[in-house]
This record gives sequence, structure tokens and C-alpha cells, in this order.
Amino acid sequence: MRVIGIDPGYDRLGVAILEFENGKESLLFSTCIETDKKLNLNERLFTIGNQLTKIIKEYQPDTLAIETIFFNQNQKTAIGVAEARGLIIYLAQQNNCQVYEFGPQEIKIAVTGYGKSDKSAVIDMVKRLVINVPETALDDEYDAIAVSITCLAQYGRSR
Repeated sequence: MRVIGIDPGYDRLGVAILEFENGKESLLFSTCIETDKKLNLNERLFTIGNQLTKIIKEYQPDTLAIETIFFNQNQKTAIGVAEARGLIIYLAQQNNCQVYEFGPQEIKIAVTGYGKSDKSAVIDMVKRLVINVPETALDDEYDAIAVSITCLAQYGRSR
């Protein structure tokens, strides 16, 4: 099973490609897709779509793991992230990926064993669980790796 994990956003989107090999999750690729704040939302989504299409074509994942969104304040941001999620799920389906969605607490439980872990605990466990995590990885990349770990833990290790 090859999973593309996504930490959704339209300003900065975390992407990770993981496989389960030799009893451990192996990171094949990770990045943050960043969009120009001067562009309107449609142009930013276009940028995300183009870059994500290239990544999917190169790494050919069979599964998408994406974090669900939870916003309690900024409705405008929530709508933009929801539109980015729709684009991402569309691209995954178009490329024959099975789609799994995970909430933040579910991801924290899968990675750290505790649903209220802070970001540093998640990052620490990602570094312990995954081979090849770059020292320069950004928070969004760690989140994308964490959602991939969650998917592999629930659906992929026995494949």
C-alpha cells in the first residue's frame, strides 16, 4: 500500500508519500505546497491541483489519507480549506486512489496513543516511527506524515 497523506490547506498544504516496508513506515517523499497570498482562491487551488497532479503521477499512490477540517472561528478560511479538500479528493478519485478521512484526535491517538497530544509529541513520534523524515520538514509535512501513519495503521499493514 502506498499512501499519499495530506494536511489540507490553500495557503500551505502538507504532502507525504509513505509505504510500509520491513516492519516500519518509510517516507518516500514529503513537501509543502505553498501558494502565493497575492493570488485569489481559484488561482491558489489551480496551483495546488497542478502540483498535486505531478506528485500523484510520479509516485502513483493507491490510497489518499486526508485530515478532516475543524474550524470554530474563521469561516472564510474554513470554506477555502473545504474547497481545497474537494479538489484533493477529486484528484485522488480520478487517479484511482481509495480515500480515507481522519480527524485530528484520531490521528493523535494513532501516532502517540493519546488524543490530546500536542504538536511536539506528534512530531517526536513521527520521527521514531518513520524512516527518512528530513530534518527540514515543516509542521504541515509532519501532519501529512501523521495522517499517512494513521491510514497505514488502520488499513495498510496487512496488505
